[in-house]
Amino acid sequence: MNDFDDFDEYSDERLVMSTKGEFDVEENALRPKTMADYVGQKKVKDNLSVFISSAKMRGEPLDHVLLYGPPGLGKTTLAHIIANELGVQIKLTSGPAIERGGDLAAILTNLNEGDVLFIDEIHRLNRSVEEILYSAMEDYALDIIVGKGPSAKNLRFPLKKFTLVGATTKAGMLASPLRDRFGVLCRLEMYTAGELAQIVTRSAKTLGISIEEDAAREIARRSRGTPRIANRLLKRVRDFSAVHGNGTVGREDARYALQKMDIDELGLDDTDRGLLRALIEKFGGGPAGLETLAATINEDANTIEDVYEPYLMQIGFIARTPRGRVCLKGAYEHMGMKMSEKQKSQISMFEDE
Repeated sequence: MNDFDDFDEYSDERLVMSTKGEFDVEENALRPKTMADYVGQKKVKDNLSVFISSAKMRGEPLDHVLLYGPPGLGKTTLAHIIANELGVQIKLTSGPAIERGGDLAAILTNLNEGDVLFIDEIHRLNRSVEEILYSAMEDYALDIIVGKGPSAKNLRFPLKKFTLVGATTKAGMLASPLRDRFGVLCRLEMYTAGELAQIVTRSAKTLGISIEEDAAREIARRSRGTPRIANRLLKRVRDFSAVHGNGTVGREDARYALQKMDIDELGLDDTDRGLLRALIEKFGGGPAGLETLAATINEDANTIEDVYEPYLMQIGFIARTPRGRVCLKGAYEHMGMKMSEKQKSQISMFEDE
């Protein structure tokens, strides 16, 4: 039996989530529906708007789109907006959910003309499944091998034209043949505090939360440049305000709630501070290997690398070096710790590199 044997018995309902009823209702309500409502990522929005308009003028599907960048920046939301702007349906799945060729075949054969297929964490596709995507993306066809050995035959099954939107936090892990088949590559950047304040204000209005401008800015600057975190903090601040406040979220309400959640002025939580403290106190500021650091603070190494480190690197608190992780000057200042002369010279050496 090969990967495609009996693929018609698969139901795409098992792997593909529709746009209605499958997501958290509140989270889905916060998603902007059009490019005009989408805050931030101006360059990406402007380019996508041109590509979408051109595709509609030609009456053809949009070229396949790869969205990459840190988690929580709006890749899934952009995929929904692309489908909405094109006036087509969107089907959603993820790389780990597509285990066999038959799974992918079931999804692809259930797409209508021009539909958008969104694959989250596309870098985690099985290699055998990934190879099947090549002909589907390039020729809108499935190559099916029937039989084995000398009698095996290659059958080509035509597909309706579609647009694949892939999302990944690790574009470097995509195989070159797959990456090269995307006609549109969009890198999403971290958001500014001003952009996040707009998102918080918009989300508060959608959720029926009365919030002052200063409170929105307070939440925004502690959201690590990430809309998903901003929306999550807004909901938790709402909870504190509902119990301890007067119905309207003010700046002091926001500060009180964020303090209770151990989120400091830069958006660092206990794990961030524990990581910095371990680097400074136990490893003399570094360098320290990732696995050693993970064991020291009792945290998963992949979580440190994917969730905590990107923001700490962005704000200039740590650096990755060939010899391990190193604390930089800003981290010492934020943690209220003094640097020894040895640590000062070490930081200078790494900054010079």
